[in-house]
This record gives sequence, C-alpha cells and structure tokens, in this order.
Amino acid sequence: MLYTAPIAVPGAPHVIVIGNEKGGSGKTTIAMHLAVALLKQGQRVGTIDLDSNQRALTRYIENRRIWANHRRIKLEIPLHRCVRRAEGAKLDDNEAAELAAFGEAVTSLKGSLDFLVIDTPSTDTYLMRLAHLVADTLLTPVTDSFLDLGTLASTDPITHEVTGTGHYAELVCDARRRRLQFDRSHTDWVVIHNRSSARRLVRRSLAEAGTRLAFRHLGGCSERNVYRQFSASGLTVLDALDEAILGERPDRSHRLAQQEMSRLIELLRLPISERARRRAAARAEWFVSAHTPLDTGDLLADEIADPPEPAHSP
Repeated sequence: MLYTAPIAVPGAPHVIVIGNEKGGSGKTTIAMHLAVALLKQGQRVGTIDLDSNQRALTRYIENRRIWANHRRIKLEIPLHRCVRRAEGAKLDDNEAAELAAFGEAVTSLKGSLDFLVIDTPSTDTYLMRLAHLVADTLLTPVTDSFLDLGTLASTDPITHEVTGTGHYAELVCDARRRRLQFDRSHTDWVVIHNRSSARRLVRRSLAEAGTRLAFRHLGGCSERNVYRQFSASGLTVLDALDEAILGERPDRSHRLAQQEMSRLIELLRLPISERARRRAAARAEWFVSAHTPLDTGDLLADEIADPPEPAHSP
C-alpha cells in the first residue's frame, strides 16, 4: 500500500475526519451537523466525501441547496468536494490516482478554510486510510451495540471485559503512529456513543477500551426520526426551528435533538477562534438590521441642534 506524508501546508485548516468500518452508525449525520455548526460560528468550512458509491454527504449538501432555493431562505452551505475511487486493473495505479485526487481536493480548498470535515466510507479503503493520516480530530460514531463495539475492541461474552483490539482500532492506531512520525502531530480521537439505551454494558466496555486505546468517549445522538427526516431536505437540527425553514411547526423532538447536538459539538473542544465568533455575531446582527427600517430621527435631531458653522471667507 502506497503511503506518503500527510499533505502539510502553511495555514492549513483543522482536519476533522469521521470514520468507522461499521455502516449505519451516524457518520454522515455527524459530519453534516458539525459542518453547519462551524459555519454558524463564523468558521470557513469545507467538506470532502470519500464514499463515491453512496455519496451520502454529497446528496445531503445537494438537498440543502435545493431546499434553500425552494423555500427562498438562506442556509449555510460548505465548500464541497467528492473524491471518486479509482477502478483500474492495477492496485498501485489506483492508489496513485486516488492519492492525486485526494491531494487535489484538499489543496483546492485549503486556502480559504478554517476547518475541513471529511466523511469516509464504512470499508477499509486506501482513501479512507489517507483521511485518517491527516486527521487532527477523528470522530468515530458507534451505536449501542456490541457489533459496533467490535470494530474497536473484542469483548468477553460473559463479563464484557475488553480482551483485544478490533480491526478498525488497529487501523487508527497505525495512522496515529505514522502521523506522529511525519510531523509530531497528535490526533484527538473521540468515540461518539449514538442511540444509547438505559443498559450500560456497552458504555462500560467503551470506557475500558478508551483507556486502552487512548480515545475520549462522549454521548451522542439519541434514536430520533428527526435526523432521518432532515437529511431529505438537507436541514440539520441546528438550523432555526421555525416554520419558514422547516416547512412545518417544530415539536419537542426537534428541540431535544438541537440540545443534544449542540452539547455534543461543545464537548468536542474544537479550536474555534474568537475572531470567528465575532465574525458570526456581526453577521447575525447584520441580518437582523437588514430587515429593520433605518432610524434617522436621532441623526436629524443632532444636525438641527448643532448646525454646521458658516464658512469664513479668507
């Protein structure tokens, strides 16, 4: 397998990779919500979809653009690229082509971004491994299932104690070692526990695996239909909860989902700059004032109270 050093460029964006070898864990949902959350905080965000077969993130973003035009509303949309897998007869040629395509996608975005969010396929591919090599933050969603946990660690069927390292965890550990050798950078690995139940067996095993494998473990998203419903229109639970945007009246499920997603993103502790926060606040203030009639009363009163002095002739 062809490996090169991560694509390092001055002023490069913070790279967030969403990865797991188990499908249906919520990778694309996390990727889209994270991108929108960062955009709403004034960050410049790009996204890359490495699953050219499913194209889930690409379709999500396309749906968001279509919905915004249909409802005649403004929605934050990231700069986006989709990288296709090479399908030639020779493995080396395919990897070379994919490395070039991945590098082109990254460099075409790097100059205008603060964050780059990469959604990966649920299979061990060369592109998926490349993404893990450049990750500054790695997010791995898992559901409340020992099948999902199996990608990270094997467990005893009786005691549920961790007995070994799963294939995906080995892949991540290898990528972290290589990244450390390349540029002495550390990848912050965060495992997000989605669809959790009252049972604590998986949670306890995750905590033990986190100690062994050096990842942080956070609670994620509950089992809510609202997440699946929103993908069809490109919306996220972080968008304004009003009828103009949703096309319907929001309910309690919308608000609970918004709260849990906001809490999750806050706990990720991403390097969001104060300058970006000020930029987002200024933009929000401008949007509010843009729809407010200009108040000239005070300005005219000041002009009448303090008329300009007459010009003196030389």
